[in-house]
Amino acid sequence: MGRMTASPGRRVLLAAPRGYCAGVDRAVIAVEKALEQYGAPVYVRHEIVHNKYVVQTLEKKGAIFVERTEEVPEGNIVMFSAHGVAPVVHEEAARGKLATIDATCPLVTKVHKEAVRFAGEDYDILLIGHEGHEEVIGTSGEAPEHIQLVDGPGDVAKVEVRDESKVVWLSQTTLSVDETMETVDALKEKFPQLISPPSDDICYATQNRQLAVKQMGAEAELVIVVGSRNSSNSKRLVEVAKLAGSREAYLVDFAGEIDEAWLEGVTTVGVTSGASVPEVLVEEVLEWLTQRGYGDVELVKAAEESITFSLPKELRRDLREEAAALIAERTGAAGSGNSGGSGE
Repeated sequence: MGRMTASPGRRVLLAAPRGYCAGVDRAVIAVEKALEQYGAPVYVRHEIVHNKYVVQTLEKKGAIFVERTEEVPEGNIVMFSAHGVAPVVHEEAARGKLATIDATCPLVTKVHKEAVRFAGEDYDILLIGHEGHEEVIGTSGEAPEHIQLVDGPGDVAKVEVRDESKVVWLSQTTLSVDETMETVDALKEKFPQLISPPSDDICYATQNRQLAVKQMGAEAELVIVVGSRNSSNSKRLVEVAKLAGSREAYLVDFAGEIDEAWLEGVTTVGVTSGASVPEVLVEEVLEWLTQRGYGDVELVKAAEESITFSLPKELRRDLREEAAALIAERTGAAGSGNSGGSGE
């Protein structure tokens, strides 16, 4: 098939920013660096980021993904994913004689610290988020007796607190900005003294990507979001596109999943990608669209992003040696709790 370029009137709106956020970039590089420094295998507890392609690529390089800490043979290195883990997971790693690398996104760590602080002051914490999501499990684990999950505005009616003057809300970092504020408003109506976190928990990347899609959705009849099914922030982009006026919006992992029938009667296609999606996957989608006459690409710019995070500090140490030392401490795990680096 000859390559068609732009057909008159047909165009693509490409969202900016899109794709990798600073926390994902850091986590993916951390796995690659750990494999380079320590050799395979490096175990990763849960998908490092919620993206099929990224996980498959890292598996080929020697990363082994597990769902439970107990699956890692002792004396090995285990990395915690960008979504964060509950304190009990650090304890499991120490018990299993594992050296740890914590690739939790710093913006998730911030929410964990807020949870610890407010629990310490004996607040009831209302955590807005999606049940079963790793980030929610990790944050809740910081103070399970103080935290209750509020999964959207519909959950507000069943929330009960001990003392209405000591209630705070926190949230998962990858939610729909509008829906979260709707939930907060409903909570404030029920608990007028509800206090907010010191700074918004929904991260800059989630907000910026939703902002770009909002601008795009008004003009695009079809929006294609590149991202995986288990990626919360990617799924939210589909919802935001539809709310912004796009007739249809779909989530695809790869260009090959796009159905040509979606293009029927469509002159403007919006394209964006979730925060854990490598740009190569977006380029394939743009190429696919070019071949079907949508070669005219316009950038929709909603924000500038220049945030970067330094790599996990554990990558500056010899973890293979630490892991061997943990096994050598056969005399019980006295004092080994801190040698994984999570106690610093």
